[in-house]
Amino acid sequence: MGLAAVRGLALALVSLPGAVLCFVLSLVSLALVPIGVGIVTTPYVLTGVRTFANWRRVLAAEWGGVRIPSAYRPLPKDANPWTRTFGMLRDPATWRDLLWLPVDMTAGFLTALLPAVLLFYPLEGFAIAAGLWRVFADSAGGTYWYGFVPVTGQASALGAGLLALVLLFLAHFYTPRLLQTHFRLTRAVLGSDQGQLAERVRVLTETRRDAVDTSAAELRRIERDLHDGAQARLVAMGMDLGTIEMLLDKDPEQAKQLVTQARKSSADALAELRDLVRGIHPPVLAERGLGDAVRALALRMPITTEVNVELPGRAEAPVESAAYFAVSEVLTNAVKHSGADRIWIDLHHTNDMLRITVTDNGKGGAVIGAGSGLAGVERRLGTFDGVLAVSSPAGGPTMVTMEIPCALS
Repeated sequence: MGLAAVRGLALALVSLPGAVLCFVLSLVSLALVPIGVGIVTTPYVLTGVRTFANWRRVLAAEWGGVRIPSAYRPLPKDANPWTRTFGMLRDPATWRDLLWLPVDMTAGFLTALLPAVLLFYPLEGFAIAAGLWRVFADSAGGTYWYGFVPVTGQASALGAGLLALVLLFLAHFYTPRLLQTHFRLTRAVLGSDQGQLAERVRVLTETRRDAVDTSAAELRRIERDLHDGAQARLVAMGMDLGTIEMLLDKDPEQAKQLVTQARKSSADALAELRDLVRGIHPPVLAERGLGDAVRALALRMPITTEVNVELPGRAEAPVESAAYFAVSEVLTNAVKHSGADRIWIDLHHTNDMLRITVTDNGKGGAVIGAGSGLAGVERRLGTFDGVLAVSSPAGGPTMVTMEIPCALS
């Protein structure tokens, strides 16, 4: 209660002069555009307005839990003053900022000040009830009004104190809400769904491009593995069979050795094809689901790995596949770089969100960077609106958290 009142008072005292200054400078600069002076000054003034609006966005998120997205159109870094001025003036977000300034000076100022008034005004009522009503009455020249209570004597002063107590009681419940109302008013003017839609389009475009690139790279890997592995063994086996055909009558012993070699080559080719198929989509994942697939993956790790699974159902096959290969990549990174001797994997599903946590007791220092395996994991999850978070202080432990929004069957 007290914190909300102090924040509201500080916001009212700082934002009012800031909004007035930004509004006056904007009007003057725009008025000077026809004579050319505003072409130079307007970008700087509007940049200041945007800085002021972004500061309020930060306060709305930190003090009120109200998120106000920023939706300014980007401008070329090397743009000349003419391009910058009219580029900013063609941006709808600029006009929302300019519309918000007079609203912030009036309704915004009042809604920011109300929490402080509701908390501090009862102090005057308590002072009147404590016997200072004579001082207030003398200053008013007779009757002093506290709210709707006329204070003319000690009895009415106690009535003012009772009203102050009621106001203080209301302040306990409504002061934080009034401050949040101020930020909601700010969001109503500054906020725009277009910004969220533009950000959504940008993310979808990036994830689609990453998905296409990943698919192309996967196809190239499969082609390379087939060409260098199973295909080469099958070609060699065909040559051995041709040689065997010629040696059956001339050198049966040599032909027998080549048959043994051809059988081994066929077994190796079959094993490589199975590994290749398992890399595309592990059979255990299709048959048993994500939990058992991760357990099977953990059994093949050279490090002791514990798995805890709490999944009441199965996600869609593409989501399970993305989660499985994301876990596989994280485990590979842990084995190669962490120096850990123990790994813990936790899979659970709550609030339509699949959450996977991989923790190791290694040396730490893992980061999401270009060219790292974690960057690839982030791109893979991004295809499904998933997110990746890494906590890896120097000295460890490292905790990698993956979340994918999905429903379970």
